[in-house]
Amino acid sequence: MANDNHPKQGQIQIEVPNDEMQGRYANLAVISHGPNDFFIDMILLAPNAPKARVQSRNIMTPENAKQLLAALQENVRKYEMAYGEIVPRTPGNGNGPINFTIPKGQA
Repeated sequence: MANDNHPKQGQIQIEVPNDEMQGRYANLAVISHGPNDFFIDMILLAPNAPKARVQSRNIMTPENAKQLLAALQENVRKYEMAYGEIVPRTPGNGNGPINFTIPKGQA
Protein backbone atom coordinates (compact mmCIF):
# COMPACT_ATOMS: atom_id res chain seq x y z
CA MET A 1 0.00 0.00 0.00
CA ALA A 2 1.36 3.42 -0.98
CA ASN A 3 1.94 6.07 1.66
CA ASP A 4 0.16 9.26 0.49
CA ASN A 5 2.09 11.39 3.01
CA HIS A 6 5.29 11.14 0.98
CA PRO A 7 5.71 12.75 -2.43
CA LYS A 8 6.25 10.48 -5.39
CA GLN A 9 9.70 10.37 -6.96
CA GLY A 10 10.34 13.58 -8.90
CA GLN A 11 7.64 15.57 -7.08
CA ILE A 12 8.25 18.39 -4.64
CA GLN A 13 5.91 19.35 -1.83
CA ILE A 14 5.67 23.14 -1.62
CA GLU A 15 4.49 24.74 1.59
CA VAL A 16 3.30 28.34 1.77
CA PRO A 17 3.65 29.75 5.29
CA ASN A 18 0.44 31.25 6.71
CA ASP A 19 1.87 34.78 6.71
CA GLU A 20 2.53 34.47 2.95
CA MET A 21 -0.86 33.03 1.96
CA GLN A 22 -2.34 36.42 1.07
CA GLY A 23 0.58 37.39 -1.13
CA ARG A 24 1.62 40.93 -1.93
CA TYR A 25 0.13 43.01 -4.71
CA ALA A 26 2.55 44.69 -7.12
CA ASN A 27 1.80 46.70 -10.25
CA LEU A 28 5.36 47.35 -11.39
CA ALA A 29 8.46 45.20 -11.76
CA VAL A 30 12.04 46.41 -12.05
CA ILE A 31 14.49 43.84 -13.38
CA SER A 32 18.25 44.15 -13.23
CA HIS A 33 21.09 41.69 -13.58
CA GLY A 34 24.76 41.06 -13.12
CA PRO A 35 26.87 38.31 -14.65
CA ASN A 36 25.58 35.67 -12.20
CA ASP A 37 22.17 36.83 -10.97
CA PHE A 38 18.87 38.41 -11.98
CA PHE A 39 17.10 40.69 -9.50
CA ILE A 40 13.34 41.16 -9.82
CA ASP A 41 11.86 43.85 -7.58
CA MET A 42 8.07 43.72 -7.37
CA ILE A 43 6.82 47.22 -6.54
CA LEU A 44 3.55 48.78 -5.45
CA LEU A 45 3.19 52.17 -7.11
CA ALA A 46 0.25 54.22 -5.84
CA PRO A 47 -1.28 57.12 -7.78
CA ASN A 48 0.25 60.52 -7.02
CA ALA A 49 2.61 59.03 -4.44
CA PRO A 50 6.11 60.53 -4.30
CA LYS A 51 7.59 57.11 -3.48
CA ALA A 52 7.03 53.50 -4.47
CA ARG A 53 7.63 50.54 -2.19
CA VAL A 54 9.31 47.25 -3.06
CA GLN A 55 6.94 44.48 -1.98
CA SER A 56 9.38 41.66 -2.62
CA ARG A 57 12.75 41.04 -4.23
CA ASN A 58 13.50 37.79 -6.01
CA ILE A 59 17.06 36.86 -6.91
CA MET A 60 17.75 33.99 -9.29
CA THR A 61 20.34 32.52 -11.60
CA PRO A 62 20.26 33.35 -15.32
CA GLU A 63 19.09 29.79 -16.01
CA ASN A 64 16.21 30.15 -13.55
CA ALA A 65 15.31 33.55 -15.05
CA LYS A 66 15.04 31.96 -18.49
CA GLN A 67 12.86 29.17 -17.06
CA LEU A 68 10.64 31.81 -15.43
CA LEU A 69 10.34 33.62 -18.77
CA ALA A 70 9.23 30.40 -20.50
CA ALA A 71 6.76 29.60 -17.71
CA LEU A 72 5.27 33.12 -17.88
CA GLN A 73 4.96 32.92 -21.67
CA GLU A 74 3.17 29.57 -21.43
CA ASN A 75 0.82 30.80 -18.71
CA VAL A 76 0.00 34.02 -20.58
CA ARG A 77 -0.78 31.90 -23.66
CA LYS A 78 -3.14 29.70 -21.61
CA TYR A 79 -4.74 32.75 -19.98
CA GLU A 80 -5.40 34.38 -23.36
CA MET A 81 -6.90 31.18 -24.72
CA ALA A 82 -9.32 31.12 -21.78
CA TYR A 83 -10.06 34.83 -21.32
CA GLY A 84 -9.01 36.68 -24.47
CA GLU A 85 -6.01 38.74 -25.49
CA ILE A 86 -4.25 40.86 -22.89
CA VAL A 87 -3.89 44.36 -24.31
CA PRO A 88 -0.76 46.02 -22.87
CA ARG A 89 -1.19 49.46 -21.41
CA THR A 90 1.11 52.08 -22.82
CA PRO A 91 2.63 54.89 -20.72
CA GLY A 92 1.36 58.32 -21.61
CA ASN A 93 -2.23 57.39 -22.49
CA GLY A 94 -3.41 57.56 -18.89
CA ASN A 95 -3.78 53.83 -18.31
CA GLY A 96 -0.19 52.70 -17.85
CA PRO A 97 1.49 51.78 -14.60
CA ILE A 98 3.13 55.20 -14.28
CA ASN A 99 0.37 57.56 -15.47
CA PHE A 100 -2.71 56.68 -13.46
CA THR A 101 -6.13 57.82 -14.57
CA ILE A 102 -7.61 59.76 -11.68
CA PRO A 103 -11.39 60.24 -11.65
CA LYS A 104 -12.52 63.85 -11.60
CA GLY A 105 -14.60 64.83 -8.59
CA GLN A 106 -17.96 66.54 -8.85
CA ALA A 107 -19.27 69.26 -6.58
